[in-house]
Amino acid sequence: MDKLLEKYLNYLLIERGVAENTLEAYGRDLRRFLLIVQGKGFTDWRLIVPEVVIEYLVQIKSEGLSANSMNRALAAIRGFYKYLLQEKLIEQTPLANIELAKVWMRLPDTVSKEEMNLILAQPGVETAQSLRNSAMLELLYATGIRVSELIGLTMNSINWQVGFLIVMGKGSKERIVPIGKAAYDCARLYVEQARPQLMQGKSTDILFLNRFGGKFTRQGFWKMVVGYARKAGLHKKIHPHTFRHSFASHLLEGGADLRTVQVMLGHADISTTQIYTHITRERLKEIHQKYHPRG
Repeated sequence: MDKLLEKYLNYLLIERGVAENTLEAYGRDLRRFLLIVQGKGFTDWRLIVPEVVIEYLVQIKSEGLSANSMNRALAAIRGFYKYLLQEKLIEQTPLANIELAKVWMRLPDTVSKEEMNLILAQPGVETAQSLRNSAMLELLYATGIRVSELIGLTMNSINWQVGFLIVMGKGSKERIVPIGKAAYDCARLYVEQARPQLMQGKSTDILFLNRFGGKFTRQGFWKMVVGYARKAGLHKKIHPHTFRHSFASHLLEGGADLRTVQVMLGHADISTTQIYTHITRERLKEIHQKYHPRG
């Protein structure tokens, strides 16, 4: 594998006349890809399948690479496999159905369960606002709903008797999602103790209120999430949608089936939900290697 890679880089330099900076960047990207696939036990370029490339993209995206760097990394692999096809060293490329940009845009940002617990522990329950913040974060993680759906919740959105959340999603489609005990208890505490204070005598059915008794904004919630992530000591990029991605990934890691997660997320097409399985597959490998006696 190493020899073919060096042969390709020489080809770029001598026959294609690629600029030195471009050659260095491509060489760096390809050697990193080689190192990772060899670490997974691959010994032949012909054995690389699309899932391996996607898992590689997930890994380097988690390192904080920019869109341009992601596209360059993918372009480097694509160019290398094009060369292998041209030289008749392989019969097919694993990148046939992997598109630039669209792939990295769809690879979701997630946090581990431990990191999520750190974020959820930050607001506390000392004041009306901290109770509200705790309830919003817990509910977001427990249900995987979108931020727009969270701030649009009303007092009738929660069925307290059975512990379900009724969500009005995209296209005015209604779905029902279980809340879970932690989020249920936190939301109940907020409604009973904090919300009356935040209402300031006003009459409204909006569930989560800002300090003026009005509806919470997306921007206000985004700032809250970023602030708590920083307070928790997490240096990776975390935003409200990270909760939705983590909700899906953690469910799949725990053994939930894809169709059930699709229903809870409100995805019309299961292919949208399938992107989470790439992360889960990689996570399962890590767990297996860490805990299996012959891993």
